[in-house]
Amino acid sequence: MDVLKIPFVEKVGIKRRTDRNIELPFERSVQNHLQSIHASAQFALAETASGEILQTLFPELVDKVTPVLRDSQIKFKKPALKTISAYATVPEEILMNFTEQLSTKGRALIAVNVEVKDSDGLVTCMGVFNWFVQKIK
Repeated sequence: MDVLKIPFVEKVGIKRRTDRNIELPFERSVQNHLQSIHASAQFALAETASGEILQTLFPELVDKVTPVLRDSQIKFKKPALKTISAYATVPEEILMNFTEQLSTKGRALIAVNVEVKDSDGLVTCMGVFNWFVQKIK
């Protein structure tokens, strides 16, 4: 596992497990007053996964666009009491709309769904992350 190269992500301790899976180890440094993983650390993991999938789905756009998180919605479902992993997905229809809009307008919005699960498969949180992506001129 290598640490992602974003300074804040490195500081939190988010690591890559596979091309489409990143994780946050259950360590004291990310725990809250209940000894579960802090909500902000779970959010950071989910948001990072949403950006990572865009790089995976569109490698040809790396260094040719500026992606900015526009907004997000997240729901915390269960306490995270073990190492957690984030799983990001984008429905095919959204991918097609994004590609078309980016090619015609030079900018586009894309929504990424993320589910965070602990090492037993229990969903601890889930969210939608809406990215604004613009071509670099």
